[in-house]
Amino acid sequence: MLDIKMIREKPDFVRQRLATRGAGDDARIDELLRLDEQRRKLLAEVEALKAQRNRVAKEIGALMGQKNLQEAEAKKNESRSVGDRITELDKQAAEADAARDRLMLQLPNLPHESVPTGKSAEDNSVVRVHGEKPSFAFKPKSHIELCQELRLVDFERATKITGSGFVLYTGLGAKLERALIQFMLDLHTVEHGYIEVSPPFVVGPQCLEGVGQFPKFKDQYYGLAEGDDAAKLGKLYLIPTAETPVANIHREEILKAAQLPIRYCAYTPCFRGEAGAAGVGSRGMIRVHQFDKVELIKIVRPENGYDEHEKMLANAERILQLLGLHYRVVLLCAGDMGFAAAKTFDIEVWAPGQGSYLEVSSVSNCEDFQARRMNLRFKSDAGENKFPHVLNGSGTALARLFVALVETYQQADGSVKIPERLQPYLKAERITN
Repeated sequence: MLDIKMIREKPDFVRQRLATRGAGDDARIDELLRLDEQRRKLLAEVEALKAQRNRVAKEIGALMGQKNLQEAEAKKNESRSVGDRITELDKQAAEADAARDRLMLQLPNLPHESVPTGKSAEDNSVVRVHGEKPSFAFKPKSHIELCQELRLVDFERATKITGSGFVLYTGLGAKLERALIQFMLDLHTVEHGYIEVSPPFVVGPQCLEGVGQFPKFKDQYYGLAEGDDAAKLGKLYLIPTAETPVANIHREEILKAAQLPIRYCAYTPCFRGEAGAAGVGSRGMIRVHQFDKVELIKIVRPENGYDEHEKMLANAERILQLLGLHYRVVLLCAGDMGFAAAKTFDIEVWAPGQGSYLEVSSVSNCEDFQARRMNLRFKSDAGENKFPHVLNGSGTALARLFVALVETYQQADGSVKIPERLQPYLKAERITN
């Protein structure tokens, strides 16, 4: 959530930054300021009337003491009239407050000044490229062919069990998926200093609102009900990412400055209703409704936010470096960034069988946007309650990492070589038919 004080004091700046996203949110600032001013005027009038009612109450007491009952009764009528007016204005103020807050929740974060302008992924800029694209003396197969021939994934039976957009890992495919998860958790906890947590896979709507996924994307996630009780539908949701529960761990808390920075990592499955939408890339494992991910979360002092952002990016990159995969880092333009992000880097790994790069990580600094929505604060050294920066990043996501790995390490005989760093986890050097 944006800072309402900043919007009041620097409305033109806020409009300008929102305009870089190209979604038209800058046009909503006038309505927001109108609602805010209406709310403030109503509250000021209520406070003035309450002061008047208090004065009248004292006057009634004095008149009663003087046995001036007739005038006292007139003052009581005045007090009741003021009370009725207060009740009406309180209702109007509450309505204006709710309308303002609904609009505030719909406004995205302001892009950082270093974020380039642009409308779509075509306007993103490549920051750096790691390694070289692998070359083959044969035509590389797609992950779909490799997974079917090596019995790593059963696509047909997954569809039979649940429907399209879901994956059934089998045999060494299931073991490879688990090995990748364990490898990433070990690296981030042992070498990068994150604390592992294992959160619930379902959350209340307040957590989705806290990280900025609600209300904008409410129609894209899986709501739950207990049995056939439709009245309970929407009280809990399957998580779209571990960011949702983990970033909310300290919601509505005031942390001590000494507790920062906090670094969490978590493995969870992720559930997204929109991920398997019809269109390009919906076949195989590129776009699925359920996928595994190791997520990184940081809660840090604002002055350290962007240093920690670069470190988190390096932590995610290290996964691909150790696996020997070719990738590039992309700085997203304002029009391609997520709702809550102030600045985002994507890591895109090369998948030879696809002949394209696949996003396996987004690393974002949301600044204090999410902290405000969650009412998460810390007490500064000066004793002030301040909002921290909250960062999130995929460290990294599957199944696209799985796709890139099997396509990169495929051999002429149809087998898949296992990167050295994964061999102790998989207890194998090669996957063969």
